[in-house]
Amino acid sequence: MRLITFTRSGSSTPEIGARIPNLSGDLVLPFSDVAQSQGIKDFPVGMRDFLRAGSKVMEQAKAWVKTIPESAPPLLLQASSITYLPPIMDAEKFLCVGKNYRTHLEELKRTNLIKEIPQEPTSFIKLNSCLSGHEAKVVRPKGITRLDYEPELVFVMGKRALGAKKDEAMSYVAGVTILNDLTCRDLQLREVASGSRFWTGKNIPGFGPLGPEIVTIDEIPDVYDLWMTCSVNGEERMRVNTQDQIWKISDILEHFSRFIPIEAGDMFSTGAPGGVAVGKENAEDLYLKPGDVVECSIDGISTLRTTIVDEV
Repeated sequence: MRLITFTRSGSSTPEIGARIPNLSGDLVLPFSDVAQSQGIKDFPVGMRDFLRAGSKVMEQAKAWVKTIPESAPPLLLQASSITYLPPIMDAEKFLCVGKNYRTHLEELKRTNLIKEIPQEPTSFIKLNSCLSGHEAKVVRPKGITRLDYEPELVFVMGKRALGAKKDEAMSYVAGVTILNDLTCRDLQLREVASGSRFWTGKNIPGFGPLGPEIVTIDEIPDVYDLWMTCSVNGEERMRVNTQDQIWKISDILEHFSRFIPIEAGDMFSTGAPGGVAVGKENAEDLYLKPGDVVECSIDGISTLRTTIVDEV
């Protein structure tokens, strides 16, 4: 199932539902409309509450996706008529694991962004205020010239985890989505030099394109064998397999849930693969510019599209 958060044309009220791929144009099933048609008054209206409601509600939604398109097609919307929002807009914790791909570590060492390889998972916080949705136009603020792309696989938690063990990690995962962890290298280099851990260059408003959807884990053949790709204006810049990750989701969840409860609706982004602009000799030519269209993908599964625009 492809879970989305969206607004309808002419509305500013966020809703949740499912995207249904269709050859003649993708469709959207709004869960609120289905619940109303069936007399269900307490169905969750936000994605975090939906995930926290547990497996019974998840299975109900999956049953709707299987039956509604044929039994009640008027409930469906054209995907072209909605605006995508970040699938989860209000996560309590969105932890981004850094320095997690071997190929990326080599890039960071060459550019002096790191001096040594960490011995355990490290992370920083992605703020909800920086998130944007699929097909969003992201403003590059004036004065920023080194805007980099970072496609990342994100795990969305489906139930509370405290003291989770590696061998049970996947039982806590509801699904995966994509983050383009847009990074202002201008600011990042200064923060590294000063020892700052806030990562302002990754938390500027709009610098967290997320989505377009949460693909439920039952539709992912192997999370440890996925190709993460990134293209700019149709030119592929990166293609790296998740096998290159140093810390798997099992390591990450065990590490971070030792003392802190990880709740349903919390997210872990698992790091940038190798191939970002900053790691290349012609980096200045590759940094994102106004007009660039960036597509970050889990190859063959889902694609997140963003357009960079200039500050007015």
